[in-house]
Amino acid sequence: MGSLGSNTAEASVVDVPVLVVGGGPAGLLLAYLLSKLDVPSLVIEKYPERLAAPKAHALSPRSLEICRQFGLDTRALRSIGTPRDDACWVNFVTNLSGERIGFLPYERMDAGVLDDTPEMLHNIPQPDFEQFVATELSQIPSVEIRKGVAFVSCQQTDAGVVTTVEERSSGRRHEVRSSYVVGCDGAKSAVREDLGIDCEGEDSYETMMTIHFRADIRDVVGARLGMLHWILDPEVSGFIIAYDLSDNLVLIHEFDPEKHPVSTWNDALCRNVLSAAIGQDIPTEVLSWRPWVLSRKVAKQYRKGNVFLAGDAAHSFPPTGGLGLNTGIADVHNIAHKIAATHHGWAGAALLDSYGAERRHVAEVCAKQSSKNGVQIFSFLKMLGTADAADVHEARAKLMSAIHDPGRRVEISKGVEAQREHFDNLELHIGYVYGRQEVPPHASHYRPKFCAGARLPHAFVSFPGTMKRPRLAALDVSYIKEFSDAECAERQYSTLDLCAPDAFTLLVGRREGEGHRGEALRQQLAEYGVRLDVYVVGVDVALVHQKHKNLFESETGLSGGGGLLVRPDQHILLRLLPTVSDEQARAQVLTYLGLNVI
Repeated sequence: MGSLGSNTAEASVVDVPVLVVGGGPAGLLLAYLLSKLDVPSLVIEKYPERLAAPKAHALSPRSLEICRQFGLDTRALRSIGTPRDDACWVNFVTNLSGERIGFLPYERMDAGVLDDTPEMLHNIPQPDFEQFVATELSQIPSVEIRKGVAFVSCQQTDAGVVTTVEERSSGRRHEVRSSYVVGCDGAKSAVREDLGIDCEGEDSYETMMTIHFRADIRDVVGARLGMLHWILDPEVSGFIIAYDLSDNLVLIHEFDPEKHPVSTWNDALCRNVLSAAIGQDIPTEVLSWRPWVLSRKVAKQYRKGNVFLAGDAAHSFPPTGGLGLNTGIADVHNIAHKIAATHHGWAGAALLDSYGAERRHVAEVCAKQSSKNGVQIFSFLKMLGTADAADVHEARAKLMSAIHDPGRRVEISKGVEAQREHFDNLELHIGYVYGRQEVPPHASHYRPKFCAGARLPHAFVSFPGTMKRPRLAALDVSYIKEFSDAECAERQYSTLDLCAPDAFTLLVGRREGEGHRGEALRQQLAEYGVRLDVYVVGVDVALVHQKHKNLFESETGLSGGGGLLVRPDQHILLRLLPTVSDEQARAQVLTYLGLNVI
């Protein structure tokens, strides 16, 4: 692979299998995943330095499962970001110093969630996550990252894609020849624009201001710890994200652009708004402010030829639900093994068609849920009767009257409870099924699914005898104070750990008196260069007793020799009932991979 940025004539043309446009979380993680699948890549990022504003903050259980599958140390990730004890709650307050009218759990950060996933949600500022991945990439020779280099245009040929890029500091242009281009360049994607791909969706009428500031609010909130603090004060409709209660915070404020036009915002106005949100004057440092409009948009297609869209380039959601970053991470997880399989020759080009078909409907569901969350939360804030007040003093008086009115307490409590699925999206994070497009009745109600397209349900497993453990390190759940040492010890490995990112996995039961199936299927697939790892329940691996153990066994027919055939991305390809033959399973794998079935 050539190098951009040198003065040699040869550097004007670069050859690389994959060009990743955009050095945000989706682009960086894609380069990392590809490197683990032996696919070199070049990442270009138009900004010379990483943006300082924290932006997204919640890494969902699924995002951490993906990191874990590819060897990113989730234990090290948990040492960065917001401690669990500081982040467990969402508070609804008049202001940080005032009254709390209600609170909810923030996502699932209780011990019970580990029955459903081996990786509890973790809060970490987006720039810190990006730096974590970038540090890993700095040790990988097959990945080159070039900052200050912008995408200009691309042309597709029979040999691949020829992309023109530009060094922003000098204006010098280069050509990058690649087999594939993946646009991870944000909501205003230049790649998407160049491809002429339109978006479906709309902008709302809600005008928002993000104020990034430094302050120590730990003494202000006292025992009312939390990741999110929704402010009901009529002057500050919005919420504070507490990345670090002692230092790093963001206020997202719904403001009136007629009362405070964007051009009038300055440091002093930001301080006035922050003072109202905090409820007292404490030392604050305003780091930045940025206006934006709530939007819900999904690209009409995710692929044109060998150019793909992922992350915010493919979809943009309101921040109500924390779904944008995590949907982008799942995008690149889906496309990575498909590009790698095609690049290495054990899949056909048709496999790449499934990327948009699978991921786009997930984005549509998340967009609808994010909008639903936004409508519910801002309707609740307005429900308290301050919208028609003549001035802020009258509005505050109405607010206090409403929350102290015994006749309205039930209404207010219901209003708080109605926000629960806004802050607990577990069904969206780990319960989605490729090929299904319905919005779940309640985003908080997760149930394991054992059908094609679903993520392999999690169950903790142990390994009888001297069976070789998976290649990844054991989980660290010792930070869950509710667990004893013995309980931590039996929660070291998950069914998800059985899935190598470059192979299919068969989790199968023994047939009474017939041994087990799988060896013939493994040999058949090996003829096509396709790897299959087989784990026999009761021989190679045992399910640890827990919440879903019986459901896992009954839904998969393990006792009768049935099982689950799982794709490299940990999603189920086939529920392998005892009546399904190895030949049928083989045909299903080859069809998925876009290979001719013989």
